[in-house]
Amino acid sequence: MSKGKKKAVSVKTMSVGSKIVTWICLIWALLVALVPFVWLILSSFKKDPLARPGFQLPDSICLDGYISTFRDLHVLRYFANSLFVSGVSVLISITAISMSAYVVARMEFRGRKLVNAMLYSTMFLPATALTYPVYNLVNRLKLYNTRSSLILIYACSGIAVSFFIIRNYYDNIPHELEEAARIDGCGYTQTWARVIFPIARPGIMTAAVLAFLNNWNEYYWASLVLIDRKKLTVPALLSTFTTAFRTNYNGLFSAMVVIILPPILLYCIFSRFFVEALSGGAVKG
Repeated sequence: MSKGKKKAVSVKTMSVGSKIVTWICLIWALLVALVPFVWLILSSFKKDPLARPGFQLPDSICLDGYISTFRDLHVLRYFANSLFVSGVSVLISITAISMSAYVVARMEFRGRKLVNAMLYSTMFLPATALTYPVYNLVNRLKLYNTRSSLILIYACSGIAVSFFIIRNYYDNIPHELEEAARIDGCGYTQTWARVIFPIARPGIMTAAVLAFLNNWNEYYWASLVLIDRKKLTVPALLSTFTTAFRTNYNGLFSAMVVIILPPILLYCIFSRFFVEALSGGAVKG
């Protein structure tokens, strides 16, 4: 019996109580995810969101925020900045991490556990604790107010999460495939490129998408190392709606809706990789 049929049978044999609890948890998770999104969309269509807060329907549809976002703020320029910075940083980090995770997961060497511990320990370091050393490094390298500084920071951020995902996927790959590749004359690099990478692609793509979303939504470093308005990323754009005297909530909410659409589309496109990665892929022993 196939795995899919086994899962189908197990769902059908669930007790009524288990089904009720499962549906309650799913509905609750759906509400938690959708309520803020619906609230944000409704607020973006209100001329004054503070006058009719919450889920109250707007008196009339106001598109001034969306018009000003594209016409006055040139949001597509910031989209291009975010896409470039996030894309290049993900390409650098995932390439390095996928290769290093292969070495740690598939090879025995002295200090292997220490490397694991050092990589995983970076998960517990908050960004604010690294502010001074990173800021000082960027200034010493003369990269302040450049996209290269942000690429450098993003490429070194979130290493532990990507490493954890990719390495766990490597652990599910049978060693016999590597041995067969070695018999055929492949070295370590060829084995990774021709055998390991095609099989572990769902896990690597999952780590890449998660890293891209994290970099796309990152605000702290983007607002710290970039001051030139033309170089700002999309999250840093939101600060322009707030001044010392007032906040343009209609424009702010409209810009937020525009900003979160690309990550949603990205997830929809690559959702199959998430499913394959979280289910362990198609690797069979």
